Amino acid sequence: MILQALTQYYETLSSQGILDRLGWNKVKISFALELNLNGDLVRIHSLQHEEKRGNKSYLIPREISLPAPVKRSSGIKANFLYDNSSYLLGIDNKDNPKRARDCFEHAKELHLDILKDVQSSCADSIKSFFRKWNVYDAQERLMESGFYEEIINGANLIFMIDNAFPQEDQKISKAWDESYNSYSDTDYLSRCLITGNNVVPEKTHPSIKGVPNAQSSGAALVSFNAASFCSYGKEQNLNAPIGKYAAFAYTTALNYLLADRDHRKLIGDSVIVFWALNGERAYQDTFSMLMDTEGKGLSEKDIKEAMIHISQGVPFTWEEQTLDSKQKFYVLGIAPNAGRLSIRFFMEDSFGSFVKHLIEHAQAIEIIPDKKTDSQMIPLWRLLKATVNEKSKDKTTSPKMAGETLRAILSGGRYPSSLYQQVQLRIKADRLITWERMSIVKAFLLRNNNDNGIKEAMTVELNEHTTYQPYVLGRLFAILEAIQERANPGINATIKDKYFSSASATPGVVFPILVNLKDKHLRKLDTGTQIYYEKAISELMLMLSEDYPVHLSLQDQGVFQIGYYHQRQKRYEKKIKEEQ
Repeated sequence: MILQALTQYYETLSSQGILDRLGWNKVKISFALELNLNGDLVRIHSLQHEEKRGNKSYLIPREISLPAPVKRSSGIKANFLYDNSSYLLGIDNKDNPKRARDCFEHAKELHLDILKDVQSSCADSIKSFFRKWNVYDAQERLMESGFYEEIINGANLIFMIDNAFPQEDQKISKAWDESYNSYSDTDYLSRCLITGNNVVPEKTHPSIKGVPNAQSSGAALVSFNAASFCSYGKEQNLNAPIGKYAAFAYTTALNYLLADRDHRKLIGDSVIVFWALNGERAYQDTFSMLMDTEGKGLSEKDIKEAMIHISQGVPFTWEEQTLDSKQKFYVLGIAPNAGRLSIRFFMEDSFGSFVKHLIEHAQAIEIIPDKKTDSQMIPLWRLLKATVNEKSKDKTTSPKMAGETLRAILSGGRYPSSLYQQVQLRIKADRLITWERMSIVKAFLLRNNNDNGIKEAMTVELNEHTTYQPYVLGRLFAILEAIQERANPGINATIKDKYFSSASATPGVVFPILVNLKDKHLRKLDTGTQIYYEKAISELMLMLSEDYPVHLSLQDQGVFQIGYYHQRQKRYEKKIKEEQ
């Protein structure tokens, strides 16, 4: 299903002229070897251009549509019309001159074979170059160019004849297409798992590049690298027969998505790519904005309105294009796994359905913000950051948890238990009750259980009417803390620092102690303030049963935290109004 969706996407973009045809790919080229018509190396040109990234400028190679690169994890395999200095000049910096000469000989054999019947001045020049080039002169010629170090370090080179690149020659281009699509009579045919056509299966597929922490040379999505994975004596990818066209199509589409930094997200160790079947970028732009809740010049109000319109099927215009909520949309999560790639998840649904689930998630996590922010919406990366120890050197989110959380958001399913458990661990460790953490607690308890008492307490702001015991206890704890802070201005540590975790877990043990402390703190306050707090405590006591609960479950501890957080924010809200 994944490969079929990617192949369809390739066909859509190919028909629009965005992606290359079969056998061709965008390749980064740094230098051009200018040849004369006799095949002599005249000079070397830099094809790099300057690009500013932040405050620094970098020299960036030019991207050119060229014959598809070979998959080269080991051994010697040459590319056609371009390659590094080992293959085109017979020299490199790997301290193995014999291997460099072997690479050149392989490239020479490839070019002479493909171009043997091509009659053009450009093809004749390249054939003459390979026949007469002396690899022992390479170092001297490169030193003259001024680009010696860059070239022998592996930069890609291409031929240039009469101010033109050889792939622009129609006869050379045709010769490559015929060579790429040819197969021998001894090759057996099999039904392609993607297209359903009878084809010669590809033993290895083009590499996937751009996945963080995967091999820089590229990794495989389909791979059989050990005999134990193979069946019926078949080798490598012949065990999952996919033709050359389909292998090229799905890898080209995926590489295109991974290279598009504006439309990919990093969640944990996974990279997330997404696309609409019709290939329109407006869907990707909108989805990216809604997932991050960060719009290009749009307010949070605008983003919420966009979500509602799309999910209800109301036409929504983004960058002068009307979006169809029924448009088929895909989301794919990929993680590195040595030389291969792992699929974290793959989801297919209408664009409107994905947006609807994003709205449901936004509503689930919505809770009154703390005094540190004016924002009302929390992007996923901030939620996941709340599960990590900020003092730790490694601030990486659990990859499995991050992937499961995103899948739950996009599918409207239950949030992973690990998300809630990780937040509880962090609260117990550093005793910080933050907006982001309470958003997670609220969303998890609201979606993942059927207890009406809990659901009643999971409101955006303070719920003064619910009598659910853990929630009322959390509110009571917040008031007891407020009394202590009022009685001891500037106190460094409050009862929260010493008793919060134990109060939320075993209230029957801790609250009698806290109430006793409260009486001592109230004596330090004026009569009016004492009456105010006594009244507030009495109202909460009436909502409690006669005895404090002996212990609270992990879920009820979350309810306790929400009650505490709501009461604290009500206090800050009142303070802000008084200051205004």
